[in-house]
Amino acid sequence: MSHDFLRRAVRGAVVALCLLGGMSTAAFAQIRFGVGIALPGVRIGINVPGYPDLVPVPGYPVYYAPQLDVNLFFYDGLYWLFTGDEWYSSSWYNGPWYLVPPEQVPDFILRIPVGFYRQPPLFFRSWNRNAPPRWGEHWGPRWQRSRPDWDRWNRRAVPPRAPLPRYQRNFRGGRYPNPNEQRTLQERYYRFPQRTPQGRPPGEQQRYQQQQRGKQPPPQRYQQQQQQRYQQQQRRNQPQQRRKNQQQQQRREHRPGGPPPG
Repeated sequence: MSHDFLRRAVRGAVVALCLLGGMSTAAFAQIRFGVGIALPGVRIGINVPGYPDLVPVPGYPVYYAPQLDVNLFFYDGLYWLFTGDEWYSSSWYNGPWYLVPPEQVPDFILRIPVGFYRQPPLFFRSWNRNAPPRWGEHWGPRWQRSRPDWDRWNRRAVPPRAPLPRYQRNFRGGRYPNPNEQRTLQERYYRFPQRTPQGRPPGEQQRYQQQQRGKQPPPQRYQQQQQQRYQQQQRRNQPQQRRKNQQQQQRREHRPGGPPPG
């Protein structure tokens, strides 16, 4: 089964099946890799057993995890993970993860220099380690037209880094919360509003906001919509499942040797 097929399946049904392998270093030598599916979030095959050591990327409002052999970043109140040619986001360090289409990935995540990717994909290898990946070249002209200025910004007006959610270091292993508990803890300990994109050339911020109106929603709203679609699909499937169960029961009752009629 090809990766392109899997990518289409993930986007269409909010289901991911990705393989991610590698050995961790230093304090996170016990990272385990596997395969899993979860709805509405996605398990993408990585298990970080504890809160990661996050280090600032110099000159960027972004953190990365140098002790992990995965492309894990933290920006604007969310964790970002690049694996299998896809970007995922989560409010917690070990997921659940939500697929973010290339058109919705924040500019400053796209601008992270190649050298800060702990597991760079093969197509990164010939690129300048001190420059951002060539996303326009990789994702093609259509994406480049939708994000014409992603790699241009005022380096003297970079926004401050968001505070790290260090309260999460108290939750690991069996204490790692489920999605409902995560939301409750997030509201209690980490009330950080996500900023609008900043650090653009003069006048570009207003044009960017105008371009974004009517486009796809930001990652948080995208995640909520995906969850709502999944719940609606489940509700639509319930009557069909009941009819199917009734039909199976009727077939069993009419089989020779089946239960006698009442």
